Amino acid sequence: MPLPRARQFDLIAFDWDGTLFDSTKIIVRCIQSAVVDVGGRMPTDKAASYVIGMGLMQALAHAAPDVPKEKYPELGARYRFHYASHQNDLSLFDGVLPLLGDLKARHHWLAVATGKSRRGLDDVLQTVQLKGVFDGSRTADETAGKPHPLMLQELMREFGAEPRRTLMIGDTTHDLQMALNAGCPAVGVSYGAHEPGEFESLRPLFVAHSVGGLRDWLLENA
Repeated sequence: MPLPRARQFDLIAFDWDGTLFDSTKIIVRCIQSAVVDVGGRMPTDKAASYVIGMGLMQALAHAAPDVPKEKYPELGARYRFHYASHQNDLSLFDGVLPLLGDLKARHHWLAVATGKSRRGLDDVLQTVQLKGVFDGSRTADETAGKPHPLMLQELMREFGAEPRRTLMIGDTTHDLQMALNAGCPAVGVSYGAHEPGEFESLRPLFVAHSVGGLRDWLLENA
């Protein structure tokens, strides 16, 4: 009987929207609606999807360069209004829960590093399906927005994990750049907000084109 494969990563950190949660299209529409609500020019789908993963206000400011700063609070409020109206439309990608269960069974620490707010992340993590799945999490509003490495740095300190044994998984260049900035390896997923062709210069170990493909790679290599 073959010996079990040595574990390469102690801590595996996931982005949320577009990586575990199937929310990219809805977030794009909410950003576009919020910008129009405050009198800005509607961002293109590409411009709105590019900012996913950033902190909320950083993202909205980037997506709406013609909206004056004094309107940012209203812009944020309108985004939250539109997002709240779609809360029940959002769901985990198929296969995410079994994937997380497999990783837990192998005793990896699992964490979330997201541009969502703490309140928004806590709301979804309180669901029955996700209670107790993650060992830690960091959000942009309590640390720093991506690609700043603070989220990963704090998680590594919390668990005593070395950068080389910490893996970041995300669907955007912001996620992969954050990993580089923290000295951590990363895996990209192509089914979220950013085109996988944009990942090459950020040197991910692997780009998964489905949750199943991500699971297979992690079980073989993580």
